Amino acid sequence: MKKIYLPFVMLFVLNSYSQEDEPPTKQFNISGSADVYARFNLNSFNRNYEELEAPAPATSFANDPGFAIGMANVVMNYEMGKIGAVADLVFGPRGEDAVFNSLGSSNIVNQLYVYWNASEKVTLTLGNWNTYLGYEVISPSANFNYSTSYMFSYGPFSHTGIKADFALNDEFSAMVAVMNPTDFTEFNPAGTYTFGAQLGYAKEAGSVYLNFLYGDQDGKLEANGNKGGDISAGSTFQVDLATGVDLSDGFYLGFNTTYNTTATGEAFTDTGIRDVEGDDYGFYGAALYLQYSLNDKVALGARGEYFKEFNGGAGALGVYDANGDSSVFAVTVSGNMAIGDLMLIPEVRMDSANQDIFINQDIDGTQGSLASILLAAVYKF
Repeated sequence: MKKIYLPFVMLFVLNSYSQEDEPPTKQFNISGSADVYARFNLNSFNRNYEELEAPAPATSFANDPGFAIGMANVVMNYEMGKIGAVADLVFGPRGEDAVFNSLGSSNIVNQLYVYWNASEKVTLTLGNWNTYLGYEVISPSANFNYSTSYMFSYGPFSHTGIKADFALNDEFSAMVAVMNPTDFTEFNPAGTYTFGAQLGYAKEAGSVYLNFLYGDQDGKLEANGNKGGDISAGSTFQVDLATGVDLSDGFYLGFNTTYNTTATGEAFTDTGIRDVEGDDYGFYGAALYLQYSLNDKVALGARGEYFKEFNGGAGALGVYDANGDSSVFAVTVSGNMAIGDLMLIPEVRMDSANQDIFINQDIDGTQGSLASILLAAVYKF
């Protein structure tokens, strides 16, 4: 399951102790990962051809043909007593995809936040942290499949703001947050804010998290000073459910479903700002994850996902019918083979769309399916 990072940071530190008090314990940890992979299409071409890139699923991180690199990830965590800070740095194409909305030179920063454990039940976090929505995460070391789902790829990656995590009891947790528009990690260019919330339930055998996000992601036209036909989208609402349970000592079942919708918003015209006519747009989907451990070193797993865009959606699939709809069903079968801290991930993936969205092998037309194989190596330290 996606790790829920306990986040929030305080701007003060205990600056004095009596002679009887012991100073808080200081801890510094470094962890991270490095990943590389090779990917080949089975029913389409495997090299960039003139202006065309080699076909790949319209998902994140594992789309390059042939032998390719993912990213190097270094996470530094410093903690002193009840306060701490996390700096998570990424280098390489996978990292660049994760921080695509970086507005300055710090596009190697995946996470950067401070936190304060205000009590045993309340943690405050301030800064930039990876999203709480969805089942999968950016780091491949925490995912069973190497390639990612459509829902994860077109949901948020990161948030910058302030949040409060609450341990309601031994099983229930909650989170509330005020954030910049999603994936704008360095500062807020839009002048609007997004609200987030989560309710979680976790026991040893499994967990379930219900997640919410609401807010204007690109700002108002008046605030942006846009001119001449520019369009500002309305507020985005997303509800997401991620859950997983151990069915037995060897079997694990995970499930994720999400619904994302954005209001049509406003347009700037010669006569002023007016509401845009039309239906709201977005996407929804569901994915099932089944994993079986043969022993402590070898496991097999499959992910089946259905993803649908309506009224143009997020522009993920690129080809739409007259109603602006398009959908895809993807099946990914992966193996996990551990050699110490190194994980080898062989993978077979089949994406089948309801329209012809992939270029065919002869590069003279399109087709509705894409089959590919992949071998990834992920080292975790």
